[in-house]
Amino acid sequence: MIKQTPRKAIRQKKHWRTRNKIKGTAERPRLAVFRSTQHIYAQIIDDTVGNTLVSASTLEVKVDGTKSDAAKAVGAAVAKKALEKGIDKVVFDRGGNLYHGRIKALAEGAREAGLDF
Repeated sequence: MIKQTPRKAIRQKKHWRTRNKIKGTAERPRLAVFRSTQHIYAQIIDDTVGNTLVSASTLEVKVDGTKSDAAKAVGAAVAKKALEKGIDKVVFDRGGNLYHGRIKALAEGAREAGLDF
């Protein structure tokens, strides 16, 4: 019998692989996204010192509608906070998830609000 690898382990492996290539700097920090079954979280991180500069999630941004609508609102919220702190360029880290659905909606919301990546 073949043992199947859990989805979480596969996603973490993909995330580690991309994290070896993606680094957030002071000039261009990393926009990291985590997606759970109910919520989505986004934070902008400077990896040179290991600080979270800005964060937003569906826990603080309340939106009526679908989860994709909420993800787009989170993207706009994190972009607004980032622009207030003078951050306009970021590197997008999708966290091992495929670039579609809620991840894509968050990225589009952040782009529409003024972030460049």
